[in-house]
This record gives sequence, structure tokens and C-alpha cells, in this order.
Amino acid sequence: MDGFAVVVGAGSFRVEGGVRFPHRWTEAGVSVGAEFTGAHLLHLAAAGCVLNDLYREAADLGIRLDGVRVTASGGFDTQSWASTGITYGVELDSAASAEEQAALIERVDRVAEIPRAIRAGAPVQRR
Repeated sequence: MDGFAVVVGAGSFRVEGGVRFPHRWTEAGVSVGAEFTGAHLLHLAAAGCVLNDLYREAADLGIRLDGVRVTASGGFDTQSWASTGITYGVELDSAASAEEQAALIERVDRVAEIPRAIRAGAPVQRR
């Protein structure tokens, strides 16, 4: 089963009708379109981290971002509820060249903390 889609947007790519959250990188905040299930929240963590890191890394590179949209989805094995993986996509509204945008997205794919943690795996234990 593949699904549990989420979208996060900022700037010119804010999600219409989404829930808005304050955001340190954007004046008008970030908007989120997602259902409130554990599966959606896992995908939202990955998408939100990528969005944050796009703004952080763009600032470091001197790239102005007028809008960012990150979508994420994935599936789960319905017997074990183990994730079958997460796929995410990025859209940028920027005057930066296509090459600069591609390099930014590649850089973020390498450094984004939540996707890195999910890729590495981690035990989750109840206290």
C-alpha cells in the first residue's frame, strides 16, 4: 500500500486551506496539508525537515527562495506496519539557475536530519 501523502509549503507555495505554523525562515510561516495519522506524521517529519533545510542551506549558499513545496508519501506493510519507504518531491520558486536549484536539492538530500535518521533506522522504546 502506497499513500499517506502530505504536503508542506512556504512562500508562494503555501498550501491553501492547510494548517499554518510559524517558521523561522519565512515571514508568513509554513502551511501543512496532511491527515492526522501516525503514517502521515512520519512522512510529515521527513517533508518538514527537507523544507526547513532547503531554506537553511539556500541562505548559506546565498540563494533566495520565494517558495518551497515538499510532498512526501510512502507505504506500510499492513501485517507489521513497517514502512516500505518514503518518497519525497521538491518544488522551488527561485530566480536561481536550474543547476543551482538542483545542487541545493542534492545538498539537502545529503544533510537533512530526519531523512538521514529514518534511513539509518533507530530503536523506539516505551519508557
